[in-house]
Amino acid sequence: MKSLKAFTTMSLIGMAVIGIEAAAQVPTVWVIGDSTASNADRRGWGDPFGDYFDQGKAHTANRAHAGRSSRTFITEGLWEKVRAELKPGDSVLIQFGHNDGGPPDKDRARGSLPGLGEESKEFTLPNGSQETVYTFGHYMRRMIDEAKAAGTLPVVLSLTVRNIWKEGKVERANGQFSKWSSEIAKAAGVPFADVTNAIADQYDKLGEVKVKAWFPEDHTHTSPEGADFTASLVVAGLKGIHSPLAAFLSAKGQAVEKYPVALVTAGLRLPEPRDLKLPTLFLIGDSTVRNGRGDGSNGQWGWGEPLVDRFDTGKVNVVNRAVGGLSSRTYLTLGHWEKVLAMLKAGDVVMMQFGHNDSGPLADPARARGTIKGTGEETQEIDNPITKAHEVVHTYGWYLRKFIADAKARGATPIVCSLVPRKIWKDGKTVRASDSYGKWAAEVAAGEGVGLVDLNEIVARKYDALGAEKVEPLFGDEHTHTSRAGAELNADCVIEGLKGLGKNPLGAYLK
Repeated sequence: MKSLKAFTTMSLIGMAVIGIEAAAQVPTVWVIGDSTASNADRRGWGDPFGDYFDQGKAHTANRAHAGRSSRTFITEGLWEKVRAELKPGDSVLIQFGHNDGGPPDKDRARGSLPGLGEESKEFTLPNGSQETVYTFGHYMRRMIDEAKAAGTLPVVLSLTVRNIWKEGKVERANGQFSKWSSEIAKAAGVPFADVTNAIADQYDKLGEVKVKAWFPEDHTHTSPEGADFTASLVVAGLKGIHSPLAAFLSAKGQAVEKYPVALVTAGLRLPEPRDLKLPTLFLIGDSTVRNGRGDGSNGQWGWGEPLVDRFDTGKVNVVNRAVGGLSSRTYLTLGHWEKVLAMLKAGDVVMMQFGHNDSGPLADPARARGTIKGTGEETQEIDNPITKAHEVVHTYGWYLRKFIADAKARGATPIVCSLVPRKIWKDGKTVRASDSYGKWAAEVAAGEGVGLVDLNEIVARKYDALGAEKVEPLFGDEHTHTSRAGAELNADCVIEGLKGLGKNPLGAYLK
């Protein structure tokens, strides 16, 4: 029998040490990070993480190390030790950032340079040695690339959440490291799990008093109970991005509900209310309301961005939570509506505009975002090819009624907008949706007794008056997404529609 010294020792969580031959037969899920993942007395989430996996299907190995940044995890040789043990079929969960913001050459000399580029700088460390320090992005890319080269699947995680609160809401960002992690994962083509928002959503629901009990020493490190809660939300994030790791979960892991928003929100910079003491106007919808990150990429804008300028933001928050590519159905099923509800309070207003993406197929393998046409109670059961889940699909009207009922239950005022028209002409007139989504939006608004801003008709009249030649520069693509000038016109039409309501709940906040 070969000496055990010929083999690498594996750190196994939540299981007894097993034979070397058995260990080689199943994949390993490696955890690398800092003290929020590995701490004494099972106070890092990576310690109880193994309880969520069937160790007969996949081993879990927590190699996170307290006090380390992405830089020092590499420079101290910790990553090299993990890399030496990787085998094809393994997965590596990578989470850094808490310690990357420190000084590069003072104190613990563990900080990385900010950003994602390939900048570097020479430093003299406290021990007198010289080191070339690189950016956070550089170190993360190196671990991702080397994990890929070993035949493993790297998964990037955003940071855990600190016990820091302001006006009843927990902090969601420790610098820009979670955002950078998302961008790194996207550029590298590897999965990204939005652990930060998964945790923060639950903390906000539990409240400051309950959460504070999980941080007995400081605002960063949890108790064992808090670590287990965090571990469950890492699992929720992994399930939300349809990670293949879901196949290895134990009964405890299978019982965790997925956190699906990470699949579509990474890097979108969706805003939150600036001043919680003020009422908030929430906008929900698709790319015609908020295109991409809301920064005019590719010359395309949604009307929600210029709408902000029509309001006195000293009196009201205007929060554009629309997400490109979504329908009324997928805005609900992918968790975006749940996030709005978590922020919604009495006195707020929700304006909704859907329809452009609702006409697609119900179960196509590309998007699976369509709704049943109409406003009735018809349903159709499908096996969703994207989420891999059985799903009951409803009508367009049903989803609008769901948003309206939920908003009313929170004491908020819902307003329905019909969809803005496309740049499509027939007989010299803009083609309306008056026999489909425009009509159905109006029917729902009337049936539920809420305001309707008939954007489809209001905007179409403006286009008709301008004519095709002058409408052309109002669009940033062939016929759907507006330029900034077009978004400005549409925002003016929203205001016109609001002023036409019998009772405008936003009238006192207009400039």
